[in-house]
Amino acid sequence: MPILHSSYNMPLAALSILIAVISSFTVLDLAILIDKARKRTRYIWTLSGAVAMGLGIWSMHFVAMLAMHLPVRVTYHPMLVLVSIVPAIFASGLALLTVSGSYLPMLRSCSGAVLMGAGIVSMHYTGMKALVVEAHVTYNTPLVAASCAIAVLASLAALHLIFAIKQRSGTSGVWKFKSAGAVLMGLAVAGMHYTGMAAASFHHIGGAPAGHDSSLDNTLLAYAIFIGMLVILGLVFISTYLNRRFESQSLESERKFKSVIESASDAIILADSRTIIQSWNKGAQRIFGYSEAEAAGKPLEMIIPDRLRDEHRKEIEPYASPLAPDGSGSVLELSGLGKDGVEFPIEMSLASWTEDGEKYFSSIIRDITERKKAEQKINQMVYLDALTGLPNRLLLGDRLKQSLEFAKETAQQVGILFIDLDRFKYVNDTLGHSTGDLLLIQVSKRLRDCIDSGDTVSRLGGDEFIILLPGTTSDEISRKALLIVKSFAKPILISGNEMFVTPSIGISVYPGDGQTQETLIQNADTAMYRVKEQGKNHFQFYTPEMNEAVTRRMKLEHGLRKGLQRGEFKVHYQPQVDIMSGMIVGLEALVRWQHPQWGLISPADFIPLAEETGLIIPIGEWVLQESCRQNKAWQDEGYEPIRIAVNISSRQFQQNDFAEMVSSTLEATGLDPQYLELELTESIVQNSQKAISIMHRLKAMGICLSIDDFGTGYSSLSYLKLFPIDSLKIDRSFTRNLLQDAKDEALVHTIINMAHNLGLKVIAEGVETDEQLQYLLQRQCHEAQGYFFSQPIPAEELTGLLNTLSA
Repeated sequence: MPILHSSYNMPLAALSILIAVISSFTVLDLAILIDKARKRTRYIWTLSGAVAMGLGIWSMHFVAMLAMHLPVRVTYHPMLVLVSIVPAIFASGLALLTVSGSYLPMLRSCSGAVLMGAGIVSMHYTGMKALVVEAHVTYNTPLVAASCAIAVLASLAALHLIFAIKQRSGTSGVWKFKSAGAVLMGLAVAGMHYTGMAAASFHHIGGAPAGHDSSLDNTLLAYAIFIGMLVILGLVFISTYLNRRFESQSLESERKFKSVIESASDAIILADSRTIIQSWNKGAQRIFGYSEAEAAGKPLEMIIPDRLRDEHRKEIEPYASPLAPDGSGSVLELSGLGKDGVEFPIEMSLASWTEDGEKYFSSIIRDITERKKAEQKINQMVYLDALTGLPNRLLLGDRLKQSLEFAKETAQQVGILFIDLDRFKYVNDTLGHSTGDLLLIQVSKRLRDCIDSGDTVSRLGGDEFIILLPGTTSDEISRKALLIVKSFAKPILISGNEMFVTPSIGISVYPGDGQTQETLIQNADTAMYRVKEQGKNHFQFYTPEMNEAVTRRMKLEHGLRKGLQRGEFKVHYQPQVDIMSGMIVGLEALVRWQHPQWGLISPADFIPLAEETGLIIPIGEWVLQESCRQNKAWQDEGYEPIRIAVNISSRQFQQNDFAEMVSSTLEATGLDPQYLELELTESIVQNSQKAISIMHRLKAMGICLSIDDFGTGYSSLSYLKLFPIDSLKIDRSFTRNLLQDAKDEALVHTIINMAHNLGLKVIAEGVETDEQLQYLLQRQCHEAQGYFFSQPIPAEELTGLLNTLSA
């Protein structure tokens, strides 16, 4: 059989190569789009790319075959023509799938190249099989093998070229790189085809049919392939152009959105359904310390402390579930964990959405350290005492309410300890409020040391404290109250000085002593006052009988306020007698209260109440004025001028205008200052620099000063040489038993000797018997007063006594 020699139509051959180059360029362009697409869109672009690339290879093949001219009629079998498209599309799809990953290992690229080459070779030789020609086709085995090798190597080169261009997407010069790659791929595919064509030999068969009834004219087929490819490639280019326009707009929006995210001060973190971090903004880097490179791909739990991860996981699970609805969710307050291992409070807002069937969620996280500090500061201002840091009345009310509700449900007891410090006013008055504040701070610490962790110590104000004991028993309350009393037996050290204060504790117990907060606190307060009345420094449980004493005390307080206005107070006078001569040398003014309903009220009942309420100030001023007026009146009536002694309370003495008040009183009454003696208690002059100044001002006026109830206080004897005093008064508690108690006798003897040595006058109070008077006479005591001479009597009764004792 003669061999038919073929020739090529060079324009068509060039067109086939151009189709290969254009198809390659389209595939390279599609590879970039596929890499940027997600889920469903990626599948669509992959299928489109496989079809476009497969049709391009197939079109190049048949245009190249049409370019070949044989001296016999050549047509093509339609079914085989269509079947040959399938391997080309398969090979193209395989190529795009092979390069779809983030990296391309050699084993994968080689395997993909072999499969792609097999597909291209199958397409080529299936197409050759579709030839309908009056000839027998034989193949040159070495050239066939060469064409197969070219197909595999061209596929391998194409894979790496596509992957390289995909990696360079978005960089400058990618168009040049892509164009050069398209030319290289096109020439490689064309080289494989023409090598395969060169391997074929056509041997003419005489008498064979000239054609097939269902065969296609090769001219019509050429036009159909060329027009079809133009349409397909045109559609692909239009699609890629539109996609790029949309992608450009999307990228612009994404850039704007990302700039907003990056500029946010809060941490904005995006994660997938497995809680793996996908996006990490600069706010997150600032708050947690991790860079985006360090955080990306890590679990979100890396910023949560270990102990809170279970709780965090429970909150996240509903958002990561595929069935969870999209949208924003709850706001959590947790502790965050920084890169440096430091925990801090955070607020986390969660939201979720679905994209391409995949669940994602965002976490907007804010560092709320400063907010928590502000809240804590506000809570301290609202609920804590500013001085001691203890719960205040408001917080105590909240805790007491909860304790009572729980006790009601569980049939338990709740104890209330109402504590008032004894002698605290003395500290404030003598050492100043700053020292008093330091003392209160130490007292609060000592109280806290005496209770359990479930108990509450609160400060109501001043020197009043309340201790709440929930779920307790009477025995436990007694034990803790006794522990508190014993703890204050030790001195409190303030600025190197030892100070003593003692607690008076009143106790009420729920439910027996009241059902409400107000009743329980009021009854504990009532019990505390009973402790005060019985000597202080102890504790007392509330009893219903105590209300009677409280009611009387309230009536007394009300009566005190009205008594001064109604003129119910009177001044009685007790003579002070010179022991040697027996003559009256002075009078002590003593206030009495004659109530219209209750009769004569003892000073022991109303003076402490007046001191506590501050009413002692106006009462004391009235006593001073009335005493000076009466003394001046006696002098005007012709009686021998004598000294009148007026007791001054500590609250009076601490008044800034005290010296001015005394001066104006003397001026108003016309009494000569030498006939006025002010009796000061040890608590007034003790440890007070202010007292020195006031006393010197009084002495400069010519007023006599004496220390009343000497020896009953806790002060040092050093003030006897510092203060300008004229006399000491021996307290009646020593005089009363001086003949029966050797210690009292020794104290009286010592005070008299000390007064003599210091050049001070000494006066003994409470002299009731001649034996006491004789003892004082023997010890050379200067003056005495007491029932032996006269009890305190009104001014009108004293006139006759003045005549008798002065004779």
